[in-house]
Amino acid sequence: MANVTDLQTKYSKLAQEYSKLRAQNQVLKKAVVDEQANCVSLKDQLKQRDQSLRKQEQEMDSLSFRNQQLAKRVELLQEELAVCEAKGKKGKGDSPSQHALETKNVFDEDLQKKIEENERLHIQFYEADELHKRQEAQLRARLQELEREAEQHQDAVNGLNTKYTDTIERLHSDKARLELKTQTMEREAQECRMRAEDCQQQLRRCQTELSRQVKQSSSVIQEKVPFNDTKFVHYNSLNVPPHNRRHQLKARDVVGQALSFIQDLVAALLNFHSYTEQRVHIYPRDSSIEPISALNQKFSQYLHENAAYVRPLEESFLQLHQSITEDTVTVLETVVKLKSFADHFSSYVQFLKKILPYQLKSLEEECEAPLCTAALTAKNQELHGDMKRVTSMFEKLQNYINVLALPSKLASTSAVFTQLAGCLHSLHDAIKEMSKHYNQKAGLEQELPTVTQKLLTTSECLLGSLGSLTSSTGKPRPQSVPYSEALSNRRILTSSTESREGLTQQVQQSLEKIARLEQEKEHWLLEAQLGKVRLEKENQRIADLEAQLASFVSVRCSVISVNLLKNVTHHSTSLFLLSPGGHVGDEESREQLIKTHYMARVGELTTQLQISDSKAVHFHSECRALAKRLAIAEKSRESLSEDVKRANQNITRLQDELTTTKRSYEDQLSMMSDHLCSMNETLSKQREEIDTLKLGSKGNAKKNKGR
Repeated sequence: MANVTDLQTKYSKLAQEYSKLRAQNQVLKKAVVDEQANCVSLKDQLKQRDQSLRKQEQEMDSLSFRNQQLAKRVELLQEELAVCEAKGKKGKGDSPSQHALETKNVFDEDLQKKIEENERLHIQFYEADELHKRQEAQLRARLQELEREAEQHQDAVNGLNTKYTDTIERLHSDKARLELKTQTMEREAQECRMRAEDCQQQLRRCQTELSRQVKQSSSVIQEKVPFNDTKFVHYNSLNVPPHNRRHQLKARDVVGQALSFIQDLVAALLNFHSYTEQRVHIYPRDSSIEPISALNQKFSQYLHENAAYVRPLEESFLQLHQSITEDTVTVLETVVKLKSFADHFSSYVQFLKKILPYQLKSLEEECEAPLCTAALTAKNQELHGDMKRVTSMFEKLQNYINVLALPSKLASTSAVFTQLAGCLHSLHDAIKEMSKHYNQKAGLEQELPTVTQKLLTTSECLLGSLGSLTSSTGKPRPQSVPYSEALSNRRILTSSTESREGLTQQVQQSLEKIARLEQEKEHWLLEAQLGKVRLEKENQRIADLEAQLASFVSVRCSVISVNLLKNVTHHSTSLFLLSPGGHVGDEESREQLIKTHYMARVGELTTQLQISDSKAVHFHSECRALAKRLAIAEKSRESLSEDVKRANQNITRLQDELTTTKRSYEDQLSMMSDHLCSMNETLSKQREEIDTLKLGSKGNAKKNKGR
C-alpha cells in the first residue's frame, strides 16, 4: 500500500512538472516570437535613421558648397571694393562718392547677413550631428541587447527542443522495453499459474500423505509402545510408554549436535551454490560483455532457486530439535518431525539430480573454450566424476534417512545408523577430493592470459565454500587413535599422575639447592674480589718499595751498602707499621661488614629470584590460557566473518532486487505519464472540437432564425 501511495505521489509530481514545463515552453516561444518582431521593427527604424542621416549629410554637403560659393563671392566683392576705393582716391582725392558709399553699405549688409546665416547653419548642423550620434549609439546598444536576448531565447528554445527530443526518444525506448517486459511478465504469470496448480496438487498429495502418516503413527503408538511397571503390574494394562529422563537429555544432546552439523552444512551448501551461480555468469563467457549460453542461463536459473531447497533442511531439523523435551518420550516412532526433514532432504536430492546434467554440460562447455589446456580438460573430467559421486552419496543418505523416518519398516536400527555413518564418511571423502581437484583447477586457471580479477575472486570464494563444506562434513568423523597408542598414553598418564608429587618435591629441593649454591657463589665472588683488592695493594706496595730502593741505590754509593740495608730494613719496618696492614683489626671488621652486607643482599636477590620464577610460571600459564582464548576468538572471528560475508551477500542480493523493482516501477510510472499526457492532449483536442461544433451550431441557429 505504501508503494502505491509513493507511486501516486511521484506520478502527481511528474504530471505537475510536465504541465509547468509545457506552460514555460509556450511562454518562451511567445517571447521569442515577440523579440524577433521587435528586432525586425528596430532594424527598420535603424534603416530609416540611416536614410535620414544620409539626407542630412547631403544637405550638409550642399550647405558647405553654398558657403564656399558665398565666401568666394565675399572675396570678389572685397576685391572690387578695394579697387573702387583706390579709383576714388585717385580721381577725387580723399572724399568718396555717394554712390560708392551706398554700394559698400549694401555689400556690408549682405555680407553680414550671409555670415549670420552661415553661423546659424553651422550651429544647426552641429546640433543635428550630435543628436544623430546619440540616437545612433542608443539604437546600437538597444540592438545589441535585443540580439543578445534573442540568442539567449534561441539557446533556451534549442535546449528545450533537445531535451524534449531526448525525452521522446527515451519514452519510446521505455515503451519498447515495457512491452517486452509485459510479454515476459505475462509468460512468468502463466508459469506462476502453472506452478500454483502444481503446488495445489502437491498440497493435496501432502494432506493425503499426512493423513496416512497420522493413522500409521496412531496405530504404531497403540500397538508398539508398551508400558511395563515392575512394582504395580495392574498398571501395565494402561499402555503408557516408559519415560527415562537421562535418555531424553542424551537424545536432545545428540540431536543438538546434529543440528549444529546441519546448520554448518546448510551454510556451506548455500555458499557453494551461490558462488557456482556467479562463476556461471563469468566463465567461460562474461555476461557483462556477451550473453551466456542458453544452457548456462537455465543452469543459473536453477542455482538461483537453491535456497528454496536448502533452507528447509535447517528449519525442519530445528523443529525436530525443539520437539524433543524432557517431558516427551523420544523414540523413532514418536519423532514425527523426522519425516518432514526426510521429505525436505529428498527434495534437495532431487534438486541435485536436476542440476547435475547442467553441471556436467557446463564443464564440457569450459573444455570447448579456445584457451582451455589439456591439464584443465583433465581436471574438468575429474570434477565431472566427483560431482557424480557427491550426488550419489547424497542419494544414499536420502535412502537411509527415509528408512529412519519409517521405523515400522525398520529391522535393525543400529545397522542403519552404521551405514549412515559410513555414508557420511564417504561423502566427506568425495567432497574433499572435489575440493582438491577444484583447487588444482583454480591454480591452472590463474596461469591463463585472459583470466580476470572477477574470476579469481569468485574461484577463491568457491574454494572457501568447498573448504567449509569439507570441514562441516568431516565433523561426524572423530579422529581415531590406535589401540596400542591409547594404552601407551594411558600408562604415561598414570605414571605421570603417580610421580607428580615426587616431581614436585624434587623441584622444591632443586630450587633450595640452587638458592644455596647461589649464596655460596656470591660468597666466593666476594672472597675473590677481596683477594684481588689485596693483591693489587701488595703489588702497589712492592712497586713503591722497588722505586724507593732504586732511588736510594742511585744516591748512595756501594760503600755504605750496609747502612743502606739497615735503612731499608728500618724503612720497611716503618712502612709496614704505617701501611694499612698496621690496621689489621679495622680491615678485618670492614671485610666482615662487607661480607655480611653482600650475604644479606644475596639472600634478598635469591628470594626475589624465586618470586620471579613463581610469577613467570603463573604468567606462562596465563599466557597459555590467553593463547587458547585467542585461538577460540580467532575461530569465532572467522565464523563471524563468514556470517558477515553471507549477510553482505544477502544485502547485495536484496539491493539488486530493490533496484530492479524500483526501475520497473519507474518505467511503469513513465509509461503512465506518457499515457496521461497523450490522454490530456486527446481530451483538449476533443474539447476544442466540441467548442467548434457548438459555435458552428449557434451560427447555424442564428442564420436559421434570420431566415
